[in-house]
Amino acid sequence: MSTHNAHTLFFIGIGGIGMSGLARYFRRSGANVAGYDRTPSEITGQLQGEGIHLMFSEDPRLIPDEFRSADAKDVLVVRTPAVPLSSPLLKYWQDRGARIVKRAELLGLITMDRRTVAVAGTHGKTTVSTMLAHLLREGGVRCNAFLGGVSVNYRSNILLDNDAVVNVVEADEYDRSFLQLRPSEAIITAMDPDHLDIYGTAEAMYEAYAQFAALCTGTVLARRGLSGRLRHANVKEYTLMEPSDAYAMNVRVENSAYHFDLHARGVSIPGLTLGMPGRHNVENAVAASTIALELGVTPERLRQGLASFKGVERRFDVRFKGTKSVYVDDYAHHPQELEAAIRSAREMYPGRSVTGIFQPHLFTRTRDFVDGFASALALLDELILLEIYPAREEPIEGINSAWLLERVPIARKALVKKEDLLKELEGRGIDVLMTLGAGDIDRSVPAIVNLLNQRER
Repeated sequence: MSTHNAHTLFFIGIGGIGMSGLARYFRRSGANVAGYDRTPSEITGQLQGEGIHLMFSEDPRLIPDEFRSADAKDVLVVRTPAVPLSSPLLKYWQDRGARIVKRAELLGLITMDRRTVAVAGTHGKTTVSTMLAHLLREGGVRCNAFLGGVSVNYRSNILLDNDAVVNVVEADEYDRSFLQLRPSEAIITAMDPDHLDIYGTAEAMYEAYAQFAALCTGTVLARRGLSGRLRHANVKEYTLMEPSDAYAMNVRVENSAYHFDLHARGVSIPGLTLGMPGRHNVENAVAASTIALELGVTPERLRQGLASFKGVERRFDVRFKGTKSVYVDDYAHHPQELEAAIRSAREMYPGRSVTGIFQPHLFTRTRDFVDGFASALALLDELILLEIYPAREEPIEGINSAWLLERVPIARKALVKKEDLLKELEGRGIDVLMTLGAGDIDRSVPAIVNLLNQRER
């Protein structure tokens, strides 16, 4: 099967960040696209506005007539790993004999159509892939980009160009999805153990990354310290503040922005400014810039692209900045991500009190990395902890937020129900506030921004 003969596609779980990007890609290509998602969202509203038929019930009778009457062999059904095999929609298409593929398989087919840079890593991949896509756009290199977050610059999770010469794709390690890709170049940002419910052991996860690197036909750019686990003839390393194949030096904060010098691909580019906050994002910029230079972006265009990059929604996303308070929203859901986000807040706003609202994501992840979570959260001055967001999981006896809270060695900490969060904040003084987590904590963001706006008056 190739992407060229996929003209009728039905997506089960279409509202997901990766699925919606693929739906948009095929709709833009002229295909007939429809799909199901459990709940309406901003993304599903956008898809409907683009002419894609959506349903929010798993009743097969609600499938559009043109799909029901089509020859099942002409319908490509796309599902995410989160869709249970018991789904009535999945069963309907199985019984009819339609072709059914996982999201990663379809993305893999797209990567065969043109040169592809795949960005992998247990954290950082969304920021790096979005930044790289922006640098290519600003640098005149025409690209398609399939992103795992919403670019603030483009207000979208996908960038499409009919004359694209390269794809930028986020390579997801969950369910070994990234092994479906066929990249030319790759960036690997981190290999901290994660998704152990899938892999079982850290070693099994490392082996999957080695297999991913082996799929690349060109350069593999890996964060320093990771290359020893990869089997590839052309691995380069990048890092922050230490000489390597690519690195940043003289990193400093001026007027709430990061400035640095870049050394990559045999050239030095001094005095760069990054439009996105966060020290860890300077290291992400080293990775994205190195590949952008390799793909033909000039140093001057690179300088302009880094300065104009506004970041990714929910990646150190400054949602409010007033005279009394600052509010940052971040997707951090792994201990390393939490530590990086909190340390960046302390560097950006030195001497100020940082309060973090954290919603743990998955019972297994909380269980497997409880000590790391406790250590990272201890970097806060105050912690408001929400209950664990279960996502696809069933509860595990004894694994809950109260159990985690006991292990966080700070005095000012509280366990709060999500529905009581705003009331909790109303009774507190707020200096620097952070919401952290990958569940549904983002739905509280507008109300928090509204509260801070009211206080500012």
